[in-house]
Amino acid sequence: MRAIDTLLARYEESHRNPTNEVIHFICIPAIVFTLLGLIWAVHWVLAVTVVLAALAYYVKLSPRFAAGMALLSAIMLAILALLPPVVILPLSIAIFVLAWTGQFIGHKIEGKKPSFFEDLRFLLIGPLFVLSFLYRRMHISY
Repeated sequence: MRAIDTLLARYEESHRNPTNEVIHFICIPAIVFTLLGLIWAVHWVLAVTVVLAALAYYVKLSPRFAAGMALLSAIMLAILALLPPVVILPLSIAIFVLAWTGQFIGHKIEGKKPSFFEDLRFLLIGPLFVLSFLYRRMHISY
């Protein structure tokens, strides 16, 4: 079994409840966007550097996932570039807090703790978990 398959299977163990899954499908992209927004508020080059570092990890796991994450990251960075700089930090903080609150509510419903409590890599696997559903619907192998 490939490392990506093992990681997704382990992640899925604490994300089986349909309500928790829906919450994650909404909140994980929001968290990624707002995390990039928080970093962008420091400096846009730092946000791009973080994306490139994450993509390097994703390429090792699955080049097809890395391609999908590159596209999504590019869209998020483009949106940040278009936003007025004065709104990026407060907007990112507000949505970040709301999205994490949603995540913890989802895990309360699930009855299991978040995966990243056992392994920080799952902070990077969460977006791939969401992307895997899209890939399966579009019949794209990863």
